[in-house]
Amino acid sequence: MEAIAHIYSDFPTKFGVPRQSGLVPELKGSIVFTPPYRDPNALRGLEGFDYIWVIWQFHGSTSQQVNKSIGGLTVRPPRLGGNERMGVFATRSSFRPNGLALSSLKVEQIEWNTPCGPVIHVSGIDMMDGTPVLDIKPYVTFTDSHPDARSGFVDTRPRHTLHVEFPPRFLALLPADKQSAALALLAQDPRPAYQSNHTRTYGLPFAGFDIRFSVTADDTATHTGGTLIVTDVVPL
Repeated sequence: MEAIAHIYSDFPTKFGVPRQSGLVPELKGSIVFTPPYRDPNALRGLEGFDYIWVIWQFHGSTSQQVNKSIGGLTVRPPRLGGNERMGVFATRSSFRPNGLALSSLKVEQIEWNTPCGPVIHVSGIDMMDGTPVLDIKPYVTFTDSHPDARSGFVDTRPRHTLHVEFPPRFLALLPADKQSAALALLAQDPRPAYQSNHTRTYGLPFAGFDIRFSVTADDTATHTGGTLIVTDVVPL
């Protein structure tokens, strides 16, 4: 397979990237096609769809990491705190046999004529900057939407968010159009699922800045609640 496009986002590293697409609708990105596919005809009709399925590659995980992680064909989902194992095909873990991912993204706008050909602007992203895109398909409501479907172990673990204290003097350092996304992103708790050290300061690379924060001691090992406090914002 070859990349048909790359997605450009505000995440230079894996740290802090939302664990699912659509969790942070404020996060924006752009899909830029590679030269063989920079033809508006390839997108003809897409303007009538609000969402797309994007098939992409976990290029931040090396084959060695993947092979080691799925040695027993099980992984530790963040949803379960990173402490319980589930079958790789029962999770959306990034450690997979073929390193493929699937995201449902909202189409905000299609720029038809740019120096790079047509560009799709999307929101709700969960990808690093430069992620290879392998295919794009339209999201079709009558077949793709199953609101009454069970979600396995995901249904048994309520999703919690953190209260975010972002001092105005630090928030003002971010571009105005990135501030709401940063607040929503931090509320999702960017830390790895297995970390809950309230004495540690973390750094979230986002939109050209390193957002440094800690989480109060009332947070638990399963990340149920707590307050995230931004302590500094430093240009990268």
